[in-house]
Amino acid sequence: MPGRIIPTNIALLYREAAARYGDSPAFAPRNKDGSRTFTSFRELYERGLNLATGLIELGVNARDHVGLLADNRLEWVVADAAVMLCGAADVPRGTDVTEKEIRYILEHADVTVTFVENASTLEKLRRSGVSGLRHILVMDPAFPGDATARPLAEIESLGRQRREAGDRRAEERTAAIQPGDLFTLIYTSGTTGTPKGVQLTHANMVSQIRGLPFPLKYGDRALSILPIWHSYERVFQTLAISWGVCTYYTSLRHLADDLKTVRPTMMCSAPRLWESLYQKIFASVEKAPPHRRALFHLAYRSAVRVKRAHRFFLGQQLDLEGRSLPQSLALAAHHLASLVIFSVPYGLLDGLVLKNLRAIVGGEFRGTISGGGALQPHVDEFFNFIGIPVLEGYGLTETSPVLAVRTWKNLVIGTVGPFWPETEIRIVDLNTGEILYPNPRHGGQGRGLRGEIHARGPQIMAGYYKDPEGTARILKDGWLNTGDIGIVTYNNCLRIVGRSKDTIVLLSGENIEPVPIENKLTQSGYIDQCMVVGQDQKFLGALLVPNLDAFRDAGLSAATAAELAENSVARGLIDTEIRRLVAAETGFKPFERIVAWRFLPKPFELGDELTGTLKIRRHVVTDKYAALLGEMFS
Repeated sequence: MPGRIIPTNIALLYREAAARYGDSPAFAPRNKDGSRTFTSFRELYERGLNLATGLIELGVNARDHVGLLADNRLEWVVADAAVMLCGAADVPRGTDVTEKEIRYILEHADVTVTFVENASTLEKLRRSGVSGLRHILVMDPAFPGDATARPLAEIESLGRQRREAGDRRAEERTAAIQPGDLFTLIYTSGTTGTPKGVQLTHANMVSQIRGLPFPLKYGDRALSILPIWHSYERVFQTLAISWGVCTYYTSLRHLADDLKTVRPTMMCSAPRLWESLYQKIFASVEKAPPHRRALFHLAYRSAVRVKRAHRFFLGQQLDLEGRSLPQSLALAAHHLASLVIFSVPYGLLDGLVLKNLRAIVGGEFRGTISGGGALQPHVDEFFNFIGIPVLEGYGLTETSPVLAVRTWKNLVIGTVGPFWPETEIRIVDLNTGEILYPNPRHGGQGRGLRGEIHARGPQIMAGYYKDPEGTARILKDGWLNTGDIGIVTYNNCLRIVGRSKDTIVLLSGENIEPVPIENKLTQSGYIDQCMVVGQDQKFLGALLVPNLDAFRDAGLSAATAAELAENSVARGLIDTEIRRLVAAETGFKPFERIVAWRFLPKPFELGDELTGTLKIRRHVVTDKYAALLGEMFS
């Protein structure tokens, strides 16, 4: 069954997949005993139609917004399909959502019908005090139903009975969906911590299917570990359906076993997963006998020299400056020598050592697409050099999400790959607003110049729901300001080098708004100014400007911040303040807590670290204190 399905809307994707792939497995959630329950493409479509008809019977209209508060499970997929098939758009969120967020999101999105995963999520929904709900549907098959909530299975059964009686309203709704209709409404945090509703249309998502720059294969096995409600995992699931790929759900707890039993060919992942696996591999190497350690290091060094040479001759070596002919010839000679010297030991040791490392991911692994944060360079190189391809990508929820991604034919380590098809990227000077790339006035059309990334293409959101001002700030003339700083390389790939906007993304993929944390920290009399940091790190840190007068009043006299930092009593006082202010009791999640901090030598100043409106110029602070940040996170 060659090729892929490119539907006119995502609801039709379910119908066309059922027709093309029939009884082939589409989803395989993991049971408690480790076994799998397989659902075919035909079964998924039939269940989706039944539940869609049930939703219509409950009064869900075309273009309504339906809540979806659950984590990865088969019923999530069925509910998602049903919402599409009745012409509505879902409003998804995971079960870790807070009561405050539930109330804001569901009320702001005008949700009157919502799915919840289980009884505990239902209880959280009830405590939130959300108003306007008419129906609550619980996914857990064990839930018996009560006066305020009904089991999903009951509504699915209701829809089946209606369809058996000739009801075809769901099919009619599907056919009536327009490309500009909303596919989903995903709420993501804004700079003030208030969630923003990202409106993604069917046309947005179809463009991601149409533009996939590398093929999947019918019969592939995709392992799913990331939250399905995130746009990144969501688009990969949609791509899997379009190619007839079976998706196997897993978790961190079961990942090692599932890699062996499922033997996946593809998966989406976050950088933290590969960093953790890297650490485990090297910890195991350090415990090995001396001869095995020596073999490992020799095998890896040989792989590095051979792989780097291959990448150079394939045009896949990072190039930020453009090379002259003499430089290229010199590099060619160097890499040719590497091939001559190291090919034989690499060929021998690859089968003896590195093959065993590749077996960790099942033995049939063609690659992973890593997103949600930047891979650490040493981790990135390691897995690509030992033969586990990592196709790092880049995008935002607002871009459906992919703007750029590596491919097997264009795997330039240190970049997020070439632009997604049909996507325009421009690099804009942060200070002057000049378009640096593409610009014929600059050498190489502006390649190698650093600036803010703006994007335009069919995947750009329709805007923030009920927020024209927020939309206007980020989207102008079709160009979306990503808030990230990047460079277009001389081999036409995008390299991310920093952020100009506030949002911090940890290695785990968690998105954190620093402003609420900073506001809380500066409530301490001992902290004059602060900036929360942690982009692409495992945890958050803070750069603090101390109030020297407050410390003097407490009996801790110091002439400078550096002198104060040497005082153990002062350090203990700041530790206590941070733990008191940023804690569960004050409304912060575990990943929002400050793990490390450092004092800065001078206050933030207007025109330097501060804008005219006294906002922190984060990229300036990050550049100025790069060494301090490196020491703090080392």
